[in-house]
Amino acid sequence: MPSKTTPKGPKITNMTDETITENTILVNSQHKDMRLMFLLQKAVEHLHDFARETRLTTDEWMAAIEFFTAVGKMCSDIRQEFILLSDTMGLSVLVDAISHPKPSHVTVGTLLGPFHTHDAEEKHQGDSICSEGKGEPLLIEGTLTDSTGKPLADASIDLWHCDANGLYDTQYEHREDPDMRGIVKTKEDGSFVIKCTRPVPYAIPHDGPVGKLLQKLNRHPYRPAHIHFIIKKEGYDELITALYHKGDPYETSDAVFGVKTPLLFTLSKVGEEKAKKYNMKPDDWYLKWDFSIVTEEESRNLVLENNKKALGKSDDKVVINSDGLPEFAPLD
Repeated sequence: MPSKTTPKGPKITNMTDETITENTILVNSQHKDMRLMFLLQKAVEHLHDFARETRLTTDEWMAAIEFFTAVGKMCSDIRQEFILLSDTMGLSVLVDAISHPKPSHVTVGTLLGPFHTHDAEEKHQGDSICSEGKGEPLLIEGTLTDSTGKPLADASIDLWHCDANGLYDTQYEHREDPDMRGIVKTKEDGSFVIKCTRPVPYAIPHDGPVGKLLQKLNRHPYRPAHIHFIIKKEGYDELITALYHKGDPYETSDAVFGVKTPLLFTLSKVGEEKAKKYNMKPDDWYLKWDFSIVTEEESRNLVLENNKKALGKSDDKVVINSDGLPEFAPLD
C-alpha cells in the first residue's frame, strides 16, 4: 500500500447539499491546466444544477449509471455506442458546428456517425468502392475548391455508405475487407470521380441501450439515405460531412439530426456518354457535387470570432486562450 502522507490541498470543512458544488470545484482546481479547470467547473455546475432542478432521485441516478455502463459495454473496435448516444441527443452535430464553423458559401459539416473506419483503400479515378451486388450503381463526379473558388489538388476524399440492405460492412459478422468505403485523391483541377451504389434509408443500431432509449421516447431509429465524406488537405480544416437524398421519407425526422438543407441532393441518370466511359449502364444513377473547404487559419479565425461573441461580457475571470477557446485566467 502507498505510504500515508499529510493531505495536501484545500480543506473541506462545511459539507452540505448547498456547499457540495463549490467544494467539488475547489478540490478539482489543484492544477494549472486552465482549460481543463474551466471544463470541469462548468460540467460540475451543470450536473449539480440538473440534479437540483429535476429533484433527481437515487433510483433515477442509479438507472442512469446502469444505462451508461450498458453503453460502454456495447462499444467495440467497430461499434461506438457512445457516439451513437451523442448523435441521437443532437450533441454530435452541435459540437461539430461549434468546433468547425463555416462561412455560408462553403460546404457545411455534419456528424461523423459510428461507422467510419481507418482501413479504407485508396482508389483510382473512376473505380468503385463497392463489391458486386451491393446496390444500384451510382457515379459521383465532384470538385473541391477553397473558399475563393481555387481548385484543390491531391486532397483526400474519404467516403462510405450502407448497402442496399441498409447495412455497413462493419455490421456483417464475417467482414474481411473494407467494402462500400474508399478514398480517392482530387486531380490537378480539383476534380474526382468515383463509383459506389445508391444509398438507402436505414435504421441505426437499435439492439443496444441507445435503441432501448429511443423506444422508450417513442422515437424511430431511421436515417435518410446518405453518403458520408471526410475531406482532408494539408493546411485546410478537415471537413466531416454527408450528402442526403432529397425527398427521402426520413429527411425531416433523421434520428441523429444530421440533415442540413445545403446537403440535400437529387439524382439523375448517367447517360450514354458517361456510361460508356465508366463501364456503366445509361440508366445507372449519377450525382454531381462541388465541395468547398476553408483553411485552418480561416477556421481558427471563425472559431475565435464566434467564441468571443459567445463569451460576451461574462465573468472577467474567463479569457480566450491561444487556441481561441474560453478558459479561466491564470491564477496569481
